[in-house]
Amino acid sequence: MKAFPFKRDIAALRDGSFDVLIIGGGIYGAWTAYDAASRGLSVALVEKTDWGAGTSSASSKLIHGGLRYLENYEFGLVRHSLKERRTLFRIAPHLVRPLNFVLPMWKSARVGPLMISAGLTLYDVLAIGNQPVPPHRRFRQRELLTRYPFLDAKDLVSGFRYGDCQEDDARMTLTVAAAAQAHGAVCVNRVGAERMLEQDGRVCGAVLNDVASNSSFEVRARVVVNCTGPWASTLIGAAAPKVKLIKGSHLVLPAIEGCKEAFLLTADDGRVFFVIPWYGHTLVGTTEEEVKQASDAQPSTEEIRYLLDNVRRSLPGLGWTEADVIGSFAGVRMLQNAQNSSLSALSREFEVVQPRPGLLMHVGGKYTTARSDSIEIVDAVYHELGMKPPASVTHLHALPGAPDVLFESWQPQAIASLVAAGVDAEAARWISLRHGTGIDTLLRLIAERPELAQRIHPAATFVAAEAVHAVRNEMAGTIDDVARRRMPLSLLVADQQWLPKLRELLQGELEVNDAAVRQ
Repeated sequence: MKAFPFKRDIAALRDGSFDVLIIGGGIYGAWTAYDAASRGLSVALVEKTDWGAGTSSASSKLIHGGLRYLENYEFGLVRHSLKERRTLFRIAPHLVRPLNFVLPMWKSARVGPLMISAGLTLYDVLAIGNQPVPPHRRFRQRELLTRYPFLDAKDLVSGFRYGDCQEDDARMTLTVAAAAQAHGAVCVNRVGAERMLEQDGRVCGAVLNDVASNSSFEVRARVVVNCTGPWASTLIGAAAPKVKLIKGSHLVLPAIEGCKEAFLLTADDGRVFFVIPWYGHTLVGTTEEEVKQASDAQPSTEEIRYLLDNVRRSLPGLGWTEADVIGSFAGVRMLQNAQNSSLSALSREFEVVQPRPGLLMHVGGKYTTARSDSIEIVDAVYHELGMKPPASVTHLHALPGAPDVLFESWQPQAIASLVAAGVDAEAARWISLRHGTGIDTLLRLIAERPELAQRIHPAATFVAAEAVHAVRNEMAGTIDDVARRRMPLSLLVADQQWLPKLRELLQGELEVNDAAVRQ
């Protein structure tokens, strides 16, 4: 599927009338647009800032079944998530990769080894089928400490290893939005929704604002889908369903030398959190804190201290302190409002609701299941249109960048091509995992300007060609678009040490792009 260059076409949006207008360019909006367009509907997708700029670039970067949901007996959700894990690995092998998790067991654990073993066995059973990861196994204490000497040895009993998958959430969102446009959807970022249009008591479109030109215009649609997640109430007010907004914060810390596995740990308050290898660094999170509004998505001092204290408690040999924190971020999820439930027990179950005639939105859900959840949203769109929905096809087609051959046989050749062009081997490996077959465009840029093969900053595996490509072909319009979402450079390099070089590199590119956007 050829989806790049992914260009901003405001004229097509202004001049169009659509079957469905989708507001919100996170992962749910992107998958809904792709599903609807691939079934034959005329689709517009708008995002007020950048693709995945909200919650969808602030996740734990996992495609997983959700082992901890078994504790709440959410077997259906876990099985559904594991099925989606398999599907996403198949259609996007360049974006979704297997990752082993280690679950150490101490004497003080709230749940003992026997129950954990039973839970992991059930996890394997629920994942039945052609899965990208092996079944779990158990480690004795001595083997655990030999492999991971930084673990707290006191009262360590044993441990387990199980498999899930990792991804780059911002790039996945971008790629799905580009796939939607490749199937005929009009996808435009930096367009916000000011208010809904109504006719005869039914929502029939929205008044949109093009941020680039600061001009407002109407777009008519037979159905509107609000995929703004935790921002839903700012758009539809009292019509929005009652939900809970839960903030999750993460820290970026140095790599754990010689360790390629992630860890599932239990904090001192009983909640679980992850320690995950990520782009040559380590991601630690997440917290869970109820907030009043989505704009509260900033890690607090208390959350940073909470995560560090609990990492030191379980992995004291790492010796991490606040001085080791390279970056941090937070996202806000919108979950179903269950009274008297702890935040950890709140269900991630998904539901499509209709706040007004002609207007649909979803509540709940999780990143891993967004593709299959979008099928329900589009089915509901068809029902609103009075039409029988055709079958969804997004599970049948590889996402942009996926090679036509087995990824494991394609990747070594791709890395070799990048290295031959002057890219260092480690950066080349990560480029293949982010762009897939899109490396051909990067290679052409490097052939024209060999200096673009160099890293933007020595501490992060991103090269200059990726930044130029982001502005020219991936609808990046600002430094933040490039450094936060097209690549997580700003999270991996402290104190904006990357900024001078990136600003110099993109000065002309962004000026040309800005002029094109304003036309």
